[in-house]
Amino acid sequence: MPIFEVPLLIGGMARAASDGGTFERRHPVSGDLVSVCRRHPGRADAAVEAAQAAFPAWAALGPGDGRARLLKAADALDARRDEFLAMAEETGAKANWYGFNVMLAANILREAASMTTQDTGRVIPSDVPGSFAMALRQPCGVVLGIRPWNAPVILGHIAIAMPGRIVSQGLRSQPGGAWPDRSGIAGGRFGDGVVNVICNAPHDAPAVVERLIAHPAVRRVNFTGSTHVGRIVGQLAARHLKPAVLELGGKAPFLVLADADLEAAVDAAAFPAYFNQGQICMSTERLIVDQAVADEFVAKLGEKVRRLRAADPSQPDAPLGSLIDAGAGERIQALVDDAVGKGATLVAGGERTGSVMHRYCLTTSMRALKLYREESFGPVAVVLRASGHEGAAGPLANDSEFGLSAAIFSRDTQRALALAQRLESGICHINGPTVHDEATMPFGGVKASGFGRFGRTAAIDAFTQLRWDSVQHGAAHYPI
Repeated sequence: MPIFEVPLLIGGMARAASDGGTFERRHPVSGDLVSVCRRHPGRADAAVEAAQAAFPAWAALGPGDGRARLLKAADALDARRDEFLAMAEETGAKANWYGFNVMLAANILREAASMTTQDTGRVIPSDVPGSFAMALRQPCGVVLGIRPWNAPVILGHIAIAMPGRIVSQGLRSQPGGAWPDRSGIAGGRFGDGVVNVICNAPHDAPAVVERLIAHPAVRRVNFTGSTHVGRIVGQLAARHLKPAVLELGGKAPFLVLADADLEAAVDAAAFPAYFNQGQICMSTERLIVDQAVADEFVAKLGEKVRRLRAADPSQPDAPLGSLIDAGAGERIQALVDDAVGKGATLVAGGERTGSVMHRYCLTTSMRALKLYREESFGPVAVVLRASGHEGAAGPLANDSEFGLSAAIFSRDTQRALALAQRLESGICHINGPTVHDEATMPFGGVKASGFGRFGRTAAIDAFTQLRWDSVQHGAAHYPI
């Protein structure tokens, strides 16, 4: 197994950590060393200063030049797809998850390229005679992007594509798979210092994040991760008056109405509940099913789930891989054991070896369970029966602090659309899974799932600043 060494990238050059320290990532199943990341407690300021120095030249690029660089980076990412697939060993993910990461990340870069001429602003009618007024979008300056481990290629490129001028910091168990040089973003395609990357061990994170956010040159914060850490990042950003986009946790509801196509609903529910071992912010965790069809749905879902086997991701016959580590398995198992101990019914599941956890499906009606409230971030789905009353499913879906993604299955799309408007979520898919993302779409949540949006014009709004300019023609009159 090859061992990947991940240096720091500062000012276009690979740099050693200031203290010579490293942070290792090991295969979650075998324990073999996969990558070595250089730690950076003393390099945070240097990364910000490199981004600040590169800002004037990057901001002055014409749209054609910016578009060309983004498109070259996307092509380079596609060309090096196999390198990213190899990095799946860091997280225990299956190759198909990393393949999707590369595909979407390349599309994010191409979408950013298409937007280089779309941030021109507008002319605003003025009440002042002879005044020509404009609202213009301008680059805001250095953007700090903090991304987690579960979708490193997608989230690493979301942090880079639209903002452009960036310090990208890896939080927690940062995989080398997010290393931008593998995508061609580094190595001169954007320009030295435009993208700077530092990564850290878990115990370094609080001090490093606070230092980066506090740096005067950092003008925006872009964080993807847990709601717990997002609250801390949001508080730090507010303290230093830095606007932040926070894409946080989720506990997606999947509503199955009485008239739904149950075969299609089962397939669409199993995918987002168990793909990548449920380690996706949009993963389905709550299956809210009309009681008229609940027994049939549970029987069909249980049959499908029992066929989904988890194993070392190198085993081609197992559709599911490993969790990020054994500690995650222990945490998720505790939630399941608490639910079953308090009366939840186990439909499928019951096996775990270290970081390899087979899928769980449970049914319950109890809202006091930890599993009802807390994000499991694992291969666990709970079926909740809703009464046949027209409005019963919506309040049950909204009974959560989270509000990222949701799904509704019904043959009556007009009815489903009306119900979707009552759901407290940033995303809702009708007759589709909760796990879905496209580079062109506004992506983000409400409530404890965060605020702000990624994607197309939403990203331009988040990572540029609106400026009012005016030109006075002819004589002006003043009160004194």
